Amino acid sequence: MPKMIFVNLPVRDLTASSAFYVALGGTVNPQFSNEDAVCVMFSDAIGVMLLTHAYYGGFTKRPIGDARTSSQALIALSAESRDDVDSIVNRAAAAGGTADPDPVQDLGFMYNRHVEDPDGYVWEVMWMDPSAVDGGAQTD
Repeated sequence: MPKMIFVNLPVRDLTASSAFYVALGGTVNPQFSNEDAVCVMFSDAIGVMLLTHAYYGGFTKRPIGDARTSSQALIALSAESRDDVDSIVNRAAAAGGTADPDPVQDLGFMYNRHVEDPDGYVWEVMWMDPSAVDGGAQTD
């Protein structure tokens, strides 16, 4: 089985957050979803677990922070093209997010925008020119 990553996020409104993450490009996995949690998969190996505050609190003794007032993580999601970056951010904003809480970055070979979810978590949606990545690869 390949390694997988699951980002666990406490959310205030499970329905609203689910709509946002589906608009961001994920697919709900009903096998790991219920009234306390929704699993949204972005690939076979990358998932986001949206957890109600009560349920999330069962996994940690630490208080739940407020992503609207302090940065807690920087999470990036790749896109297929520059146009795809714009499309993803626009869909996510239309589903309850906030587009571009941070400045757009356009370096020519790399383009990214940000979108904030209903709880304040900021996602960087980015595209990088594959030839720029290939050109920088080193072999031994």
